[in-house]
Amino acid sequence: MENVKTQVYGTFGPACKSQEVLEEMIKNGMTGMRLNLSHTTLEKSKDYIENYKMAAESQGITPQILIDMQGPELRVGDMEEVVLEKEDIVFLKNSGNKMFEKEEICDSSNDTDLKWNEKCQIPVPATVLSVVEKKNEILLDDGKIRIQVEEVMNYGAYAKVLMGGMLKPHKSIKIVEVNVPMPVLTEHDIQNIRLAKEYGVTALMQPFVFSGEDLRKVREILKKENADHLQIFAKIENRIGVENLESILPETDLLVIARGDLGNDMPLWELPAAQKRIENVCKKYHKPYMVVTQMLASMEQNPIPTRAEVSDIFHAVYHGAEAVMVTGETAVGKYPVEVIRYLSNTAKSAREYNREW
Repeated sequence: MENVKTQVYGTFGPACKSQEVLEEMIKNGMTGMRLNLSHTTLEKSKDYIENYKMAAESQGITPQILIDMQGPELRVGDMEEVVLEKEDIVFLKNSGNKMFEKEEICDSSNDTDLKWNEKCQIPVPATVLSVVEKKNEILLDDGKIRIQVEEVMNYGAYAKVLMGGMLKPHKSIKIVEVNVPMPVLTEHDIQNIRLAKEYGVTALMQPFVFSGEDLRKVREILKKENADHLQIFAKIENRIGVENLESILPETDLLVIARGDLGNDMPLWELPAAQKRIENVCKKYHKPYMVVTQMLASMEQNPIPTRAEVSDIFHAVYHGAEAVMVTGETAVGKYPVEVIRYLSNTAKSAREYNREW
């Protein structure tokens, strides 16, 4: 491994909004920030970005801003937060439709054991309802919640909760073993791309990359919108992406091993092998890569990480990762500065050990 500094990225959020906190994060080794545009826009995030730019200037570094696009990801629509419990019955409705009244979707001919609650109506994209079938399992919020389709109708579908939890609006949806065709970028994405240069964005993270063709389409859009200065970071989040690595690598500036959704697309015990396979292919073709997801998840609540977490970071960098990133740990966690300190110092330890050998 060359004697270069690992790129260390945090994620914007209320926990690290102030210039003072961002300065401390930079002092502890942070080299860039990610902005998740699934729930916001560049315009709405202006204060975050300006504070980061001022913090970077005060510490003598060039601000690196990554925008994480919506891309071809399915998400829950607008709804109130609701706690779903195991065995609850929920109703999946088109996001564009109103909330149904009980009598509109329940009648005596329906043998579904519905525990009726208006909040148990989950708005989903029409594309979900167009492909979903009885017995399909659906993962919500990166797999934290699992439901199984019990009955499909022309205006929605009933599903039983297999594993419950708190469901909030705009969380991810994954139909197990079903690929839903989607555009590579949404109109929301394109509107943000148009503002990228104005806000100092340096790269975009493209979710759910299936093939090199996806990235060629993204580059065409960037050129059209006068944003072809942006680097593209391709996120590998499913088995198809893993299988098509050799077509993806020539089209991306950096590959992202995005273990959240990738872990939803396979049994978790297969995820480490998938990560190692991606690492090996990247190294074969000399393509830089980043490892993300739950690197210091316990530090959202605790000031000290687990031994397993620092070991994970160490091995990611030791095996060749050019960059590592945390998400909720700095966005909403209690200890954003400490998170960066552990992430940066562990990466440094891995580089030093690698040089020794």
